[in-house]
Amino acid sequence: MHPRLKPKELWFFALLLLGCAASGMVRAQSTSTTGDNSSGGIIRGRVVLPNGGFLNEEVRITLQTIRGVDSSVYTDNTGRFEFSRLPQGRYQVVAEADRERFEITTETVEILGARSPSGSVSLVTIVLKEKARPGQPKAASISATELDSNVPSKARKEFERASALNKEGKSEEAIEHLRKAISLYPRYLMAHNDLGAQLLELGRLDDAENELRIAVSLDRAAFNPILNLGIALIKKQQFSDARDVLDKAISLQAQSPIARLYCGLALLGTSEFDRAEKEFLAAHNLGGAQYAMALFHLGQLYMDSGDRNRAREFFQHYLREAPNASNSGQVRKLIAMLE
Repeated sequence: MHPRLKPKELWFFALLLLGCAASGMVRAQSTSTTGDNSSGGIIRGRVVLPNGGFLNEEVRITLQTIRGVDSSVYTDNTGRFEFSRLPQGRYQVVAEADRERFEITTETVEILGARSPSGSVSLVTIVLKEKARPGQPKAASISATELDSNVPSKARKEFERASALNKEGKSEEAIEHLRKAISLYPRYLMAHNDLGAQLLELGRLDDAENELRIAVSLDRAAFNPILNLGIALIKKQQFSDARDVLDKAISLQAQSPIARLYCGLALLGTSEFDRAEKEFLAAHNLGGAQYAMALFHLGQLYMDSGDRNRAREFFQHYLREAPNASNSGQVRKLIAMLE
């Protein structure tokens, strides 16, 4: 018989490890379109017409992270754009052309790091989608509220200042500017979402939940606030509510590995082990080695259910993908115990 963790012990252990391994998923990513590119990856792309032809007008290109819009640029007169100095990870690149003619188009791009076979440059071609005629099905697009064009310039400047301060690690100052942005425009969804994410990082969970619920109420189809709200509820150990919220997030973006990962954690908390297993597997299948933590949670799940062989298998798989993880020593002890 192997020692079994009590549910509460398992949860505090799992969440602690998740916080160490996944902190980069919640923190805003640093981006720049000028200067030295050696300190990070590059997303380089081109926007083309539905027939593949070049576009000779400016298109707004927005880079999104878990917390919403991080940075934006405009294409040149041939449709080209670039974001540089990006940390390793997955990004949403959103192209917003003439709204009368085209849908908002989103592509997922991954920065693999400078040691990847293709280097640190990720290339993407965004093909615009024409708006459907009446009676024809409409192409899927992101929520327009997340790119609200009604935000006053003063509120937008406060938001941009908050983003810059956050990148400098000045969270409290960033929070003050986000609050100013919201006071200038109370329906500023991105500011509410970003403020909620900042408070979440600082452990001010009740305040974070409040801001994220406001953001969700502004647009119930906005993925980022819904995802962040689910994370906040997990940290508050409100697993049933978190499961429902994260199910909604998955219904909006079924291919999101982070939504699948956190949904798996919520399902563990509600003792829905079969579903939790499926969500962890989906998280890893969609996200690859960046979501190796899903393998660790699968190992914990199987160990707790008494399946020693599968637990050992997933712990070993976890270490192959994350050999330098902060919990690698503990995982090696678990493997030795299970042999």
